[in-house]
Amino acid sequence: MSPEASDDVTGAAFGAAPRPQHLIVTVFGRYVRAHGGVIQVADLIEMMAVLGADASAVRSAVSRLKRRGVLVSIRSGGGAAYRLAESLEGVFSAGDHRIFEDRRAQASDPWLLASFSVPERERPLRHQLRKLLQRLGFGQVSGGLWIAPGRIADETRTALRGAGLDGYVELFLGDRVSDEPLVQAVRRWWDLPAIEPMYRGFIDGFRPVLTAEETDQEAFAMHVGVITQWRRLTYLDPGIPLELLPEGWVGLEAERLFAELHQRLEPAAERFVAAVMS
Repeated sequence: MSPEASDDVTGAAFGAAPRPQHLIVTVFGRYVRAHGGVIQVADLIEMMAVLGADASAVRSAVSRLKRRGVLVSIRSGGGAAYRLAESLEGVFSAGDHRIFEDRRAQASDPWLLASFSVPERERPLRHQLRKLLQRLGFGQVSGGLWIAPGRIADETRTALRGAGLDGYVELFLGDRVSDEPLVQAVRRWWDLPAIEPMYRGFIDGFRPVLTAEETDQEAFAMHVGVITQWRRLTYLDPGIPLELLPEGWVGLEAERLFAELHQRLEPAAERFVAAVMS
């Protein structure tokens, strides 16, 4: 997967209104994959209308996703349809784990180290590597050494292979034995003060949804919005052990809220999708 395509898969900058292509990625990742993997153009346009995107915006977003290798156009049921590129199934499976499963590492778990070296003649690849590691949630130890919880090792290998960058990177799993307290080191490797208000924004923005009354269409729109925003946060915080985070870390409250929202909204949202795609 190209670095540009991974932008679409991981999501937009947090706090900004999601662009149509990011909403489409959510629709495919959560719903279309669960309903055979293929969706008719008309059905996609109908779903996206509920999300506030008109037909021209949907077609433009789809064209962009096709150019970036995220979507593939096919013929199905006598008409035009789309599916995700087969090469991205591993990426979406890893995303499911990040978004919907327990992702928080334990302090005793091994760390994943990524060390890369790029020849001077291929210097632009250094930027691509740094950008990809940042997207996966790695913290930076030094110029060519990055660190993340070991539980994203498989996901990291898949992403590096997909981007054609695996030949430049050595991956290691292990323990840290330096004298500096690990809590202090984590706060150097990750910009926690920048992540915390994003969690708070998620909570403030979506807590009212817990008590809202909604139709199946409205539940679908809310569910897609919740997942799209939450997806971005899971790639900023790759599951850093709770013991190494500031006391009262707001991310835990956000995780509980997401779990409640998902449980509450998914059944009605699923009914809407099933009715559209039937």
